[in-house]
Amino acid sequence: MKPDLSVRLADFVLKNPVMNCAGTMEPNEACIDLIKPQELGANVTKSLSLRAKEGNPQPRILEVPAGGLINRIGLQNLGVMNFVQEKIFQYVEFGAAALIVNIVGESIREFCQVAGVLEKKAKDYIIALEVNVSCPNVSNGLVFGSNAKLLFKLVKAVKSEVSLPLIIKLTPNVIDIGLIARAVEDGGADALSLINTVKSRAYIHSGPDVGQWIEGGLSGPVIKPIALQKVWEVSQAVNLPLIGMGGISNTQDALDFLRIEKVKAIAVGIATFRDPSTMEKIIAGLGKYLEEKGYKNIEEFKKKEVRK
Repeated sequence: MKPDLSVRLADFVLKNPVMNCAGTMEPNEACIDLIKPQELGANVTKSLSLRAKEGNPQPRILEVPAGGLINRIGLQNLGVMNFVQEKIFQYVEFGAAALIVNIVGESIREFCQVAGVLEKKAKDYIIALEVNVSCPNVSNGLVFGSNAKLLFKLVKAVKSEVSLPLIIKLTPNVIDIGLIARAVEDGGADALSLINTVKSRAYIHSGPDVGQWIEGGLSGPVIKPIALQKVWEVSQAVNLPLIGMGGISNTQDALDFLRIEKVKAIAVGIATFRDPSTMEKIIAGLGKYLEEKGYKNIEEFKKKEVRK
């Protein structure tokens, strides 16, 4: 009998622990020919704001050594109302697995408004909300995810507006991520996902934007050791289930994250840009690894291989 890859995350069960990172997979013809969304444990949308956003001007992305990518897309999206009226049905049409919607806002009120729209108009299609707290609060310029008191207020406020489980996506660009995670837990979060991209800067040496600097979020294999450290720190600090991400490109990377005590699932980002079948290969690889080791399920794997 094949190993059981299902995992429990907060109040819901995923058929396997693999999902995409927000903003790396869209339900369209090009995507569906390359990625099988129905095979994933969950599908995660790009960040949704209250109103549509055009994003940042060029340059928006830059490849850097060691398989890294700096991006400054700027949370371009069609807005939450357009999403619930149009886009969400594309996910259904293309056979998406359990749907997690990533949300963003420029104030606590705006976060609550976005969450409220999804709760009211799309709850039946969604298993959870992922709250992106790496954006600044317009009232004081503070990044939500780097201020524990502000983040506590945000999580508590959004939690009071919805019945959907809340996953808070943490930024690594903080001094004490354990402190931040505890504030989120105290605010009532159901789970955490981490890490978001690492703040970075590079000089552009060629192409149409030569001579310019780009400042944005670094992702790719180069950030995996940073991600593992931050995820481990959070695992020691809270009792919430975690979704680990940051530089995952293959089955071994996924296993490394799952060997951290409270990590229940993993998310794959830009690796799918290079090989769209990456997530499918990881799912197959996890099943093969468990079978070779004689593990019946993910929990048995964790009992044997997690080192505190």
